Amino acid sequence: MLEIGRDHFGSPTIEQRELLAGRAIVPLNDRAVISLTGPDRLTWLDSVTSQQLIGLRPGDSAETLLLDPNGRIEHAMRVVEDGVSLWLLVDSEQAAPLEQWLGRMKFMAQVEIADRTAEFATVAAFADGLIEPAAPNDVPLVWNDPWREIVSGGWQYASAQEHPGLHWTYREVLVERDALSSIPAERLAGTLALEALRIAAWRPRLATEGDERSIPHELDWLRSAVHLAKGCYRGQETVAKVHNLGRPPRRLVLLHLDGSDSVLPVHGDEVELDDKVVGAVTSAAMHHELGPIALALVRRNVPTDAALAVRSEGIAVAAAQEVIVPPTAGATAGVPRLPRLGGVQR
Repeated sequence: MLEIGRDHFGSPTIEQRELLAGRAIVPLNDRAVISLTGPDRLTWLDSVTSQQLIGLRPGDSAETLLLDPNGRIEHAMRVVEDGVSLWLLVDSEQAAPLEQWLGRMKFMAQVEIADRTAEFATVAAFADGLIEPAAPNDVPLVWNDPWREIVSGGWQYASAQEHPGLHWTYREVLVERDALSSIPAERLAGTLALEALRIAAWRPRLATEGDERSIPHELDWLRSAVHLAKGCYRGQETVAKVHNLGRPPRRLVLLHLDGSDSVLPVHGDEVELDDKVVGAVTSAAMHHELGPIALALVRRNVPTDAALAVRSEGIAVAAAQEVIVPPTAGATAGVPRLPRLGGVQR
């Protein structure tokens, strides 16, 4: 049987073009699937996470974050509702701790939680029709990424220039595991191609851009995963406070890298300004049009026009930054202040 879910299938550059053209798919071996079933599934998850989920209809997609009491991101969930179950698509390493946390917080809610990863695999695509989605309750399980536009109740911290997410037609499809073996070889693309496209779209992923200190504002994640006017949830005080003050501690940038040394940074490589460390690379890739690019988290006060360098394999690689989250972002930058009651947005 053909090996699937690998880095590439010969040419990541060609595979990027095939993905964008809707002619290829990427099996994602590092994803897990959790289902929530029961009449309280939407209201209960809505009450403990950052996005408004009440009112989702069969076939609707959403994205939500589970924050700690200080507003730091603990889990990111891609959500699909089918009228019977709410499906959570998560990175594999999140599945067990997320399932355990949800189980502890269920209390009297009428919700059944189950890990369904053994039954369903996750496949990435930029168009429909390349593989048959699973539909255990007669609704195709396709998560359409909301990153393409600012969701209701959200806010874009990126600068006013055209956001590359506008052209991001990404989706994740749940399929029966047996269906993977029937994917024609010519339809397969690797994870390197997908990663390059994700980085170019400024699309954060918890497994790469996130760490133990991350808050949504730093990653421009209020664009798709946070509702600024919903009821209380854990970590909401920090969400409101940082949004009102407009000063996230760090900010995400896209780096255009000098490719003359043929060095591509890796996660954790230091970002320098005048030989001082001011941040770190979160992910990097070779894009089919932009060349070598990377996402990085830098200190908020790093000048937006500063010439940076990435220290990789002992070599200082020149890096020009493209602003995603400005140094001042939020109410002080023209965003309406959020109503506050007892220190928490209501």
